[in-house]
Amino acid sequence: MQRGLLRQLFLVGALSASALGTAMGAAAADVVKIGVLAPLSGPSASDGADFVKGVELAVDEKNATGGVAGHTFEIISADVKDGSPDNVSSAAQRLINTEGVQVVLTGYASLSLFEVDLFADANMPYISSGPSGSFAGIVTKDAANYNCCWSLSPSYKGYETDVLPLVDGLIADGKFKPAAGKKLAMISSDNPYSKVISEGMKKSFSAAGWTVTVDEMVPFGPVNDWRAILAKVRQDPPDLVVNTDYQPSNSALFLKQFLEQPTQSLVFLQYAPSVPEFVDLTKEQSNGVLYNLIGGAIDSPGWPRGQEVLKKFQDKFKVAPGVYGSALYEEAEMYFAALEKVGDPKDHDAIGKALGETKMDAAPGPVEFDQATHLAVQDENHIPVTFYQIWDGKRFLIGPKKYATGDFKLPPWIKQ
Repeated sequence: MQRGLLRQLFLVGALSASALGTAMGAAAADVVKIGVLAPLSGPSASDGADFVKGVELAVDEKNATGGVAGHTFEIISADVKDGSPDNVSSAAQRLINTEGVQVVLTGYASLSLFEVDLFADANMPYISSGPSGSFAGIVTKDAANYNCCWSLSPSYKGYETDVLPLVDGLIADGKFKPAAGKKLAMISSDNPYSKVISEGMKKSFSAAGWTVTVDEMVPFGPVNDWRAILAKVRQDPPDLVVNTDYQPSNSALFLKQFLEQPTQSLVFLQYAPSVPEFVDLTKEQSNGVLYNLIGGAIDSPGWPRGQEVLKKFQDKFKVAPGVYGSALYEEAEMYFAALEKVGDPKDHDAIGKALGETKMDAAPGPVEFDQATHLAVQDENHIPVTFYQIWDGKRFLIGPKKYATGDFKLPPWIKQ
């Protein structure tokens, strides 16, 4: 009797262990790996860290509530380092070849976006927030072939055209008086992102009657001294100085050396001031600097979603995100919504289609995709061009007016 009871207990235990093993195997199979392509080392490492944190925030939230459609998530990151073709290709292939990776998210990898073709060939869902002109240039060749790939970054055309109406509006409102007769000094970096924006801005300002007095381009990479270029700027002092070098350390050094002998000019720096590192490097010297963003979180009571995501990030990591912390969070949310709709993470065709049908309120504005370019739509009813001015380490949104959290003030180096 006792021996029979022990045998029954043994069999029950064995069956339970077998069931537990099966359940554990099923649970392991239900883990979806999310690839993050990021510059984790090199000059843009601060951006890369933001990429990973944004996805981590979204993944932790979803895993804490049981996941999506029966799946939980794990992050696999790959370092593109300096963004060179070899490093980007190697990192992209690593994610494509990693078992269980079902989607890849990034802020940017290469500035030419050539890796979009790698993901299309692998039929791997891919969401970018990088240079949208390059993205659209690839996709529009055959949009149906790129069903996998979508850009949360809308068209960057506003970077080329919208600084002019901002500055002309400040002049018309009497907030800035151009002493030089509408002159522009343009400095850029030899990379696709910076060059396209600087060329577009020059055309925009020239067509409006502005004179370009300085037109300089530095090799892409670290810049150790801007003084030779700034000497040219001071020879014919302009009303507006623009530098489209997006790397925070380069941009911070430019501002510091400009302030050694400032001209009576507005200073507009492309992208770099949005990165927390920039203010850390410049501190009070950044007071009065202007910049704009397409796709950055809208930190305004007029757009609660932006403030909600920024607060989540700040609460979790105890630091404010740059542009890409919120962008990658929303990319992950887009993927979760697509997976909820499709159910099977391995059905990449259906996931790609569902991503393209996205309509959601995201941190940078209402998101909907242009089916011809696979870019998020950019206009005042979708993702707008937002303009900021820095004061006392804080970023005040000065346009569009419906989102504004502050008014433009003359920079401290301008005496009028």
